[in-house]
Amino acid sequence: MTPPFLAEIAAIAIAAILAITLHEAAHGYAARALGDDTAYRLGRVSLNPIRHVDPIGTLLVPGMLVAGQLLTLGRVEAMFGWAKPVPVNIWRLRDPRWGMVLVAAAGPAINFALAFGFGLAAHAFATVDESLPAGAGDWLLRLAALSMLYNVILACFNLLPIPPLDGGRILVGVLPAPAARALASTERFGLLIVLGVIFLLPHAIPGFDPMQILLRDVAFPVLRLIFLLSGHGGSS
Repeated sequence: MTPPFLAEIAAIAIAAILAITLHEAAHGYAARALGDDTAYRLGRVSLNPIRHVDPIGTLLVPGMLVAGQLLTLGRVEAMFGWAKPVPVNIWRLRDPRWGMVLVAAAGPAINFALAFGFGLAAHAFATVDESLPAGAGDWLLRLAALSMLYNVILACFNLLPIPPLDGGRILVGVLPAPAARALASTERFGLLIVLGVIFLLPHAIPGFDPMQILLRDVAFPVLRLIFLLSGHGGSS
């Protein structure tokens, strides 16, 4: 029998890898469909997780968070990480402006679709064949729950209107040209801005935690809606 903590780590890893891999792959597939084969030529239009791994963002940071929370809390309550961005040449897209909007939207869209798919799959997991190893059904339900959670959080986080996050690139595509250029010019500092929002603002402004607001007011309501749409009543 697999030790509980190893089973939990396996469920966390599979849920996170699926969410991140398919998010990045969706960008590549969308870009290729819309005229830009840059990611395809570099081998990034792929469902192979290894092709999207960032050693720090995909392995080191999430691994430290998982280990720290399991050791201190006995469970995982929060995750943070990132994959290697899929390269997109906006000028190779057939319609650079709206093509980039669609490419950016493809990542969050596949995450929402995955969350809904795992919500549907949970019905089957709840009635797995008794010939499976003991605890397999509970583990599959845990995997489904984590997958729904991670996909929704990943999608909502990436829709924040900060380049180079997907929401920032979508906003650049829909704003009038002067405002779009101004917002696009911040992309070089985007990662620093995101890290500042997550880690510095809560300390600079007591009582103001953007990530808690994102989770409480956006991600969790979306998650409850997906539970409802996938046939799980109003539970969360």
